[in-house]
Amino acid sequence: MKPVTIIGGGLAGSEAAWQLLSRGVPVRLFEMKPRVYSPAHRSPFLAELVCSNSFRSENLSTAVGLLKQEMKLMNSLIMEAALASRVPAGKALAVDRELFAHRVEKSLVENELCTIERYEVKNVPGSLPLIIATGPLTSDDLARDLLRLTGSEAMFFYDAISPVVEADSIDHDVVFRASRYEKGEGDYLNCPLNKRQYEVFHRAVLDGREIELKDFEDRKCFEGCLPIEVLARRGIDTLRYGPMKPVGLIDPRTGFQPWAVVQLRKENLQGSLYNMVGFQTKLAWPEQERIFRMIPGLDKARFARFGTIHRNTFLDSPRLLDHHLELKDCKGVFFAGQITGVEGYLESAATGLLAGINTAFLVKEGELPEPPPSETALGALINHVTNDFTADFQPSNINFGLFPTLEEKTRKKERGGHYARRALKAIEKWKKSVDPHVFRS
Repeated sequence: MKPVTIIGGGLAGSEAAWQLLSRGVPVRLFEMKPRVYSPAHRSPFLAELVCSNSFRSENLSTAVGLLKQEMKLMNSLIMEAALASRVPAGKALAVDRELFAHRVEKSLVENELCTIERYEVKNVPGSLPLIIATGPLTSDDLARDLLRLTGSEAMFFYDAISPVVEADSIDHDVVFRASRYEKGEGDYLNCPLNKRQYEVFHRAVLDGREIELKDFEDRKCFEGCLPIEVLARRGIDTLRYGPMKPVGLIDPRTGFQPWAVVQLRKENLQGSLYNMVGFQTKLAWPEQERIFRMIPGLDKARFARFGTIHRNTFLDSPRLLDHHLELKDCKGVFFAGQITGVEGYLESAATGLLAGINTAFLVKEGELPEPPPSETALGALINHVTNDFTADFQPSNINFGLFPTLEEKTRKKERGGHYARRALKAIEKWKKSVDPHVFRS
């Protein structure tokens, strides 16, 4: 059997490979690391997590919690690796980045049907079927060839990465350990700020020098991942109603809720590194060190990684892709990951899962399966990126606004449960239609 070519070994490419391999279809996976790195990547492993180590909520009454459950039901490698490498994060699923990436890579490397080739692909291969999962940081050469192939201009926006602090440089006489509303095991470190400290910090962020973007003119930021300085410019209280919100947290030293907090979340199982939650930034590195050391508990902080900015590229997918993530004008070419216009690790992996299943069907059956029902999280994502009625297509995380409305009237706080029950019933039925060829260990 001829192998399926996959370009890109991120979460989407790795998941697509796994879905093919689990159906007995050989894979030839191309990954440019470690020979070539994008500005945002550092690890030589497949499935590197760049921006954050969190896969967000596990609550089934949330859209992202439902997506996790659907992916687990569909034999997802990304979910298996995430659950096996998790670190404490309350009701969220956060992972040790290195353990996670190592587990994904080991699963693929050890599969005898998988060949991994480590070099940069600069042109779209002629060998079909093909899955392009090069992510939001697609290299310039390949991006130019994709423009040639699609006949459409790719769009782009800017995304930013949160800083990481060394644990032993945090002042534990100032920070306190707690989860909001005492839910969880106190998995977050909280840096409390009073009103004056917050106002001084807010002014410093506003006045901070940002990185100069000489190569690009337009600065489009994804609304769900805005840099703190963009939020700060929207008003004095925007940060403390956003990433610095103190709601549900009581400082045990005072017995009161702080005016604002900065939360720190474990980056690895050892607890030697902590991520500044929600602190994506475009500030210059010296400014980050100066300004973030103004935060109580971080006055002597050592930064293992500063925040950075990079370009995220995505296709005009509603005009280019069909409901199987196949290029409308070039059959046999599939896309997966953030390049399709989904936002988030899990959503990226989910499109890889679907592209892998679709391509496996094409190879083994000579036809494509029915897409997942629109009532499911997987189906809602596909509808978002392929809805050709969309006038101004923008990337999106999974959310219940992408799902068909509920037929029955329900209380607002009960809607998540109704969406989940409807979706899980639909995904179980769809699973039976696409799983006959899955080989489970």
